[in-house]
Amino acid sequence: MEELYHIGFKKEHNARYALLPGDPGRVEAIARRFERGEPFARNREYTAYLCDCLGQQVIVMSTGMGGPSAAIAVEELHRTGVRNFLRVGTCGGMALDVKSGDIVIASAAIRMEGTSKEYVPVEFPAVAHIDITNALSAAADSLGLSRGKHVGIVHCKDSFYGQHEPARMPAGRELADKWDAWLKAGCLASEMESAALFIVAQVLGAKAGCVLNVVWNQERQARGLDDGPRPSHDNAIDTAVEAVKILIRTENY
Repeated sequence: MEELYHIGFKKEHNARYALLPGDPGRVEAIARRFERGEPFARNREYTAYLCDCLGQQVIVMSTGMGGPSAAIAVEELHRTGVRNFLRVGTCGGMALDVKSGDIVIASAAIRMEGTSKEYVPVEFPAVAHIDITNALSAAADSLGLSRGKHVGIVHCKDSFYGQHEPARMPAGRELADKWDAWLKAGCLASEMESAALFIVAQVLGAKAGCVLNVVWNQERQARGLDDGPRPSHDNAIDTAVEAVKILIRTENY
């Protein structure tokens, strides 16, 4: 296998699991949670560490922002042998009970983005794999995070400013109407990579899941509700790392 063009490495590992933060600056912090984590590759937005976990190797690699970069990451990691993908990201809360510092485990995603539509028509749902979703939920419970844990549907979009400044966009009325629909349907939070992750993994026959740290909630802010201080990323990171351990133990049982 030749070195893959975007991620900058080939199958020089035995990892079947990958943790995928968006931010390259978060990769080292996640890698430090494992028994051993060392720099492995760096190219474009893709910074990768190779880690040891319960006798298996795990890759931690950033995907950058948005569906196109996330889809490339999953495609090329899959070509190197990775079969389980866990996004470790951030989100903005939408439901009023989703507060800053909580975690959201995405069981499915609204496909309001473009990348996944080049894989399958929009009627096909973007759903996380049940094994990884269950492992993430069990991991959060084991870490004492049940009170701030939410499991459900998230909103996945391409435009950050389309969400936050719809009034100045030519398509603003459509954006506002759809946002209102997602709220009424009980959508938990909004982010930018989950739909592409779920759809690409589905098409490849792989497994994917997603845990998100809530950084704020614009709906709470709009209503004058307290949303707490800006949190660290520790809860989402710890949940993802513990979920990988659960999955490896289950695989080896």
